[in-house]
Amino acid sequence: MIFALIILLAVILLVAGFEMLLVLSIPALAYKEAFYARLPDAAVVQKIVGGIDHSTLLAIPFFIFAANLMGSGQIARQLISVVKALVGHTKGGMGHVVVGGSMAFGAVSGSAPATVAAMGRMVYPELRRAGYSDKFSLGLLVSSAETALLIPPSITLIVYGWITGTSISKLFAGGLAVGVLLGLAFSVYVRIQAARDGVTHDERLPWPARFKAIWEAKWALGMPVIILGGIYSGFITPTEAAAVSVVYAILVEMFVFRALDLKGLAKITEDSAVNTSIIFVLLAMGGLISFFVTLAQVPNEIIAFLEATGAGKITFLIAVNVLFFVAGMFIDPNSTLLVLVPPLYPVAMSFGIDPVHFGMLVTLNVSLGMITPPFGLDIFVASSTLNKPVADIIRGVWPFVLVNLIVLLLITYIPQISLFIPKLIYG
Repeated sequence: MIFALIILLAVILLVAGFEMLLVLSIPALAYKEAFYARLPDAAVVQKIVGGIDHSTLLAIPFFIFAANLMGSGQIARQLISVVKALVGHTKGGMGHVVVGGSMAFGAVSGSAPATVAAMGRMVYPELRRAGYSDKFSLGLLVSSAETALLIPPSITLIVYGWITGTSISKLFAGGLAVGVLLGLAFSVYVRIQAARDGVTHDERLPWPARFKAIWEAKWALGMPVIILGGIYSGFITPTEAAAVSVVYAILVEMFVFRALDLKGLAKITEDSAVNTSIIFVLLAMGGLISFFVTLAQVPNEIIAFLEATGAGKITFLIAVNVLFFVAGMFIDPNSTLLVLVPPLYPVAMSFGIDPVHFGMLVTLNVSLGMITPPFGLDIFVASSTLNKPVADIIRGVWPFVLVNLIVLLLITYIPQISLFIPKLIYG
């Protein structure tokens, strides 16, 4: 009875519009007082602070900082120019450029909101000039940014790896395969829509012109080469790659492109610090929630329930997808991970599900949550960036939600998609 009241309290706080910190912390502290009143308050503080005392999490502020630097400078623009030179002539033209550009920016930022903001300002007008409808253009911009949560360096995968202890490098390798599959699925839909609307596309560039575009963007292309090449070769860790990306972005934007001055650097640093603080406050509270989940033996209770009902692996995976889909409609990705992964991960392991495969399943679900009404974060970022009504953007994302669900079905029941590259690289 008391536990049900605490759950109800969390729901009320969420519906009432309280900050996620309060939605997570107040029920957690209420649970402590109700069931573990004798637990010293110092132990609670220790779990909160200890929850973020992990070197892996250092990658998050660095990647956020690097993403903001590139989105405000020239690196993002040059990445898009290369993609446009390579695929702008295909049927669908700018639609494919948006998908490819989002994947390229995701490969250096790891942030879906940053990708929406950077891509929206640069390519939305070109989508409209090419002949795409306003509804489709908005839906494509918002949805394509999901690939940034899958293609490394993904902040979401870093958080999942921290919660579960899974290798970040293996998660990045799996995310690359799933992110590319999602991007290809979006491109197929773009091709279909382009045929319906009769949109225009660029002239095919001769190969010398394409090579010239690639050469001119060599500094921008150096970023994913350093990050992905360094991680997959084992030369640097993901955390070290994050630090290197910041130094590289500052040097290139300030001294090569001269697109950033000290005043701009200070402003970006401040914004990045605020964004990092928001994430780490949630992660700290997530450490406390995970502690209580372990104490209450919630995973064991779930396993016992599944065994009693005769539910198997397939039923469990369906339940996981439904839980994350519903949660994604209302809360942000990090909060979703912090609440649902600790009790569900041990159950997944008991069914013999590979940690990387489960990570891809979870990450694709929270990616979908970023574009799912009513509270998909990327929807509101696009609304603010492009000054468009939220209702217009919501109307545009529904077809892409369907595309997502098809890819999610493939990822859920064909684990080889997620595990192919990790096994290829790491055995």
